[in-house]
Amino acid sequence: MKRATIKDVATLSGLSICTVSRALRGLPKVSPVAQAKVEDAAEKLGYRPSAAASRLRGGRTGAVAIVVPTATTWYFSQAAEAAEEIIADGGLDPMLVSLRGQEEVQSRIFDDPADLAQKVDGLLMIDVDLTPHQTAALSASGLEVASVGMHDVPWDNVGIDNVAAAQEATNKLLALGHWDIAFLAGTQTGNGKTRATDERRQGFELALAEHDAVPHPDWVVEAGYTVEGGRQAMSELIRHRGNLPTAVFAGCDEVAFGALMALKEHGLSCPEDISLIGIDDHPMSWVLGLTTIGQPVADEAAFAATLLLERLQKPDEAGSPANHLLPTVLAERTTTRRHRG
Repeated sequence: MKRATIKDVATLSGLSICTVSRALRGLPKVSPVAQAKVEDAAEKLGYRPSAAASRLRGGRTGAVAIVVPTATTWYFSQAAEAAEEIIADGGLDPMLVSLRGQEEVQSRIFDDPADLAQKVDGLLMIDVDLTPHQTAALSASGLEVASVGMHDVPWDNVGIDNVAAAQEATNKLLALGHWDIAFLAGTQTGNGKTRATDERRQGFELALAEHDAVPHPDWVVEAGYTVEGGRQAMSELIRHRGNLPTAVFAGCDEVAFGALMALKEHGLSCPEDISLIGIDDHPMSWVLGLTTIGQPVADEAAFAATLLLERLQKPDEAGSPANHLLPTVLAERTTTRRHRG
């Protein structure tokens, strides 16, 4: 019989993974109704969490590293905070490591992770684009590993289907009659791309191909995962790339916010002149009326951290590593409308 996971409890109870984790560990800020739902679902599924405040069996440090490409963007900060809470509640010491978007920092840590293995017992990586050599070295390091957003890895991973999410975003624009669509591709400085970048571009191109269309070569613009990166990319598209598209798909919501700034700076309006859609469902997306593909960022990180804790604290009960995909949802707001050309 398949071992129940915290995701199964969340699904049966109808609550978020973060809420379920807090309820199972007896933490505050959980309503009596939610607590009862979680306990009932866990009982039906036979799920038992790792005991809070328990140390590792034979562990050396009791520490877990949470590695992010950068700690300055909303997605990575939200994911890291959710993971830190789960790990700390499990009685271990979370340690945040930012690669600062620098290739040399990533190489120093992962080309030979022996030094890292002396400092921590587990590692949670959030959308880090490891090389094949680094993946192999980490697998052989003796560290327990889990990740968020890193598909095709030999450890537990939690994420979304970035290809499908990008296809849904692009298909939304196509369904509104937009055939001239630009893509502001998120990248990281220095260390290049996160894993999500190529997958979202692939989904964008697949959606166009399904409608016998191809991306305009001048309408795929590289941008950082920042508001300023989105502003610069959108400004470049407006100033230097000829005819304007009727719609833009931004690789993340923060890039979309920057695109909105650039449109305003150049005397253009959204969606009257250009429709815009993003991915993430950043809290500011609701304020700005951004149409976006929402993903459960905190739940992804909380689930991955829970899986890592179970491997550290209950190694005899952990099953084979698996890739767990959480659902996304289209949040349609005011930055998209039907093309009236």
